[in-house]
Amino acid sequence: MTGKERAEFRAKANNLEPLFQIGKGGVTDSVIAQLESVFNTHELVKVKILLDTCPDKPRDAARKLSAATGADEIQVIGGVIVLYRYNEELHKPKKLLTFAQKIPASKRHSITNRKRIKEHNSK
Repeated sequence: MTGKERAEFRAKANNLEPLFQIGKGGVTDSVIAQLESVFNTHELVKVKILLDTCPDKPRDAARKLSAATGADEIQVIGGVIVLYRYNEELHKPKKLLTFAQKIPASKRHSITNRKRIKEHNSK
């Protein structure tokens, strides 16, 4: 990851709220599983570490989380960690509706009839 990409993600993370906290249990399997489920719907995740109770230092916790989830460590400031993992599902193009799907069936019938009448009259 380039420095510019990292800077962009840091800027985006400023507006995010931490999605969960790590407390006295530290980085456990349940925390990693919770982070994996968060990465299904988010690419950029902010995690809060409770400095008074967590046995891990924030930098160590960030390394553990990024190694366990395959995420990139974007930033560690105080007790806040920002992680990024690309999610292909979030970048898939959305299915666009066709003309027939956008218009209700009751109106669709009258529109096609009008087109047929116009075509017939223009001949």
